[in-house]
Amino acid sequence: MLYIHERIETPGETATLTLTLPFDQRQKSRFRATLDDGTEVAVQLPRGTLLRGGDVLRAEDGRVVTVRAADEAVSTVAAEDARLLARAAYHLGNRHMPLEVGDGWLRYQHDHVLDDMIAALGLAVHFEQAPFEPEGGAYAGGHGHHHGHDHGHDHAGHVHGH
Repeated sequence: MLYIHERIETPGETATLTLTLPFDQRQKSRFRATLDDGTEVAVQLPRGTLLRGGDVLRAEDGRVVTVRAADEAVSTVAAEDARLLARAAYHLGNRHMPLEVGDGWLRYQHDHVLDDMIAALGLAVHFEQAPFEPEGGAYAGGHGHHHGHDHGHDHAGHVHGH
């Protein structure tokens, strides 16, 4: 088993290993997982650590591991109407849902009840499998930044409409 206790901000060497995790697991500071090459790992990071896709970790033996955000079931809402999108964000935030905010779109972990609520506001909800990188929140300590990623939002998934 490989033990990981450190996130590094600027790696001096290139990561040769990858660890692909869904958001629910990336928000835990202590967990067991399997690297993409099949190696078992025990991750024990400082309490409150939130891992993002692209973060780099160092194992006790010196090997470097890049974290990747796994594709997972998400609902994506896109709109040119900023006020309508803001209303959707307000209602999702009011339910304390982790929310990813992009330029003209919102994303949350797929939930039929939330999809119906957003559709009732007049927005189309697109179900898809995609990485989920929600906002860290106003009180997120240390590593609450959001990495910029081009997600290619073609919304080819299922559309909910009412």
